Amino acid sequence: MQWTNKNEQTVYANRWFRVNLADVELPDGRRLDHFLIRLRPVAVATVVNEANEVLLLWRHRFITDSWGWELAAGVVEDGEDVVRAAARELEEETGWRPGPLRHLMSVEPSNGLTDARHHVYWADEGEYLGPPVDDFESDRREWVPLKVVPDLVARGEVPAANMAAALLLLHHLRLGQDPRP
Repeated sequence: MQWTNKNEQTVYANRWFRVNLADVELPDGRRLDHFLIRLRPVAVATVVNEANEVLLLWRHRFITDSWGWELAAGVVEDGEDVVRAAARELEEETGWRPGPLRHLMSVEPSNGLTDARHHVYWADEGEYLGPPVDDFESDRREWVPLKVVPDLVARGEVPAANMAAALLLLHHLRLGQDPRP
């Protein structure tokens, strides 16, 4: 069953997102109003070192009033290459410049509400440059053993679905184990 977007109008917009109202036609011909959020692409990056530790941020999200482990992430600026944006975000939020980045996955975290695509990259080397420019983004930055990732996810310590998926995939790729707890 395919829904058809017949018309869409912007209700609110700023430099990060637009809230739109769509006139949607259902397969049986009925129509309904559907709010949606249009977002820029999001670039995400991390480093996994030789000890199979992944560089993570421990941060608070005020919207859900929750703490959790995350990867460095942010919006891709107009005209910016997604890979460059991922490297920039990692450096700004952690103080680490990644080596060559590899594409890990692209996901749509909430495709019933938003068109956001999160592009996740990783490197197996990095260079520490000093304290992060955007140190307000997280309480701390740590190298966390990949072997504990399934337990962190199972305990809810990686609350963002896109981050959990990326970390479980890295766990599987680097350790070759079943990512289920």
